[in-house]
Amino acid sequence: MKRYLVGFLLGIAAAVLGIAVANLVMAPGTGPQLLPERSQGSELPPPKTTRRSAYFPGTEELEPDEMRVVSCGSGMPSARPKQAAACWLVELGNGDKFLFDIGAGSHERIAAQRIPYDDLDKVFIGHLHVDHYGDLGAFWLGGTTMNRLTPLRVWGPSGQEEKYGTRYALERLKEAYVWDIATRSGVIDSRGMVLEINEFDYTKPGLIVYEENGVVIRSIPAIHGIDGAVSYILEWNGLKFAYSSDTFPNKWWIEYAQGADIAIHECLLTPILLVEKQGFTPYEALVVGTLGHTSPQQFGKVMSATQPRLAVAYHFYNDFDTAPTMLADIRKTYDGPVALALDYMVFNLTKDDLLVRMSVIDEEVWPSPPQREKERPQGRLTPMSDFVSSGREIYPMTLRRVWAEVNARYGTDLRPGKVAKELMGSAEDAEEAKEAKREN
Repeated sequence: MKRYLVGFLLGIAAAVLGIAVANLVMAPGTGPQLLPERSQGSELPPPKTTRRSAYFPGTEELEPDEMRVVSCGSGMPSARPKQAAACWLVELGNGDKFLFDIGAGSHERIAAQRIPYDDLDKVFIGHLHVDHYGDLGAFWLGGTTMNRLTPLRVWGPSGQEEKYGTRYALERLKEAYVWDIATRSGVIDSRGMVLEINEFDYTKPGLIVYEENGVVIRSIPAIHGIDGAVSYILEWNGLKFAYSSDTFPNKWWIEYAQGADIAIHECLLTPILLVEKQGFTPYEALVVGTLGHTSPQQFGKVMSATQPRLAVAYHFYNDFDTAPTMLADIRKTYDGPVALALDYMVFNLTKDDLLVRMSVIDEEVWPSPPQREKERPQGRLTPMSDFVSSGREIYPMTLRRVWAEVNARYGTDLRPGKVAKELMGSAEDAEEAKEAKREN
């Protein structure tokens, strides 16, 4: 029985790996290859960094000239266990890391990369649909408990009216989370609670929106919904990463994404799949699938016009029965290297090499330790009402025992009463603070 069970599980694992690898499709004789592990007796010198046929986050340092791109969300507007909404992580050999979009469900995929949250402080939003920035609040404020001690910097486009711009949306996001912020102030190091908003003009093709440490990121207009959607082009060390976010095929992408090393472009389900799998009417499927988004055949035309080293199609439910149809439609208009994206798909690029793999994910991952010394939290909690405070059941002996254990272990001298007073203050202190705030 045990032998049968082991064989059954190994069979499932092999099938899953086969499906994952099958999603990488190259034109004959071209494109990247999955590199096998060297045998133990190989005479070749070992590589500087071990490259396995699967990627284990947190175990491989990038070479100085290398780029790694990880799919942290490749699916549709409605996230599902297999695929979160849009999110792509770009890591560079100079140590820089960038997130492009941060759609619903993507935060847990980001956490699985085992990257300190201090190093994940730059987010570029393509547009303000929930499937492209729906996890920003969770990543921003959840990151404060995950040891991020630096402000979170966010870039995004303006709108044709102020209310449609990134700044308008994120300032109100701050207001929406005022309760969350109030409950953490004075309790944990609050430097990570700062949300820095960088809004730029969406109407300027090729506008440099970021230029630091040898990295240049440009914005180009996208055609999606209403005015105010953009795509991004990142260039570093002779490598070019192009990311469409959501867009109808357009002249700006064709101009600025030419010859990209990796071109990630939306590719919605075919209209027939939208009808038969998604429940759309033919009218909805044609309008949404070919006018509001890019269909597989349109995706192929765009890639034929721009000729990237590797085209990556994303923004569809990638299943055993949809992938063949998507690929067949792409192949009607494009015969170059293409990958059909899945969450946790990983791309390693240099000028001379391109490796595509799937990640092996630890579902019990914990956050990385802080990268700098934590500061004693400043400020006080917003005081509770007498009504709520009166409901406390205080077990003084238990509290003293817990605090004494921690003090003994870490050499501290923290006392419940003293800390509570520092955190809460008195009612008079709270009123004085409110009055001072009103005067300022």
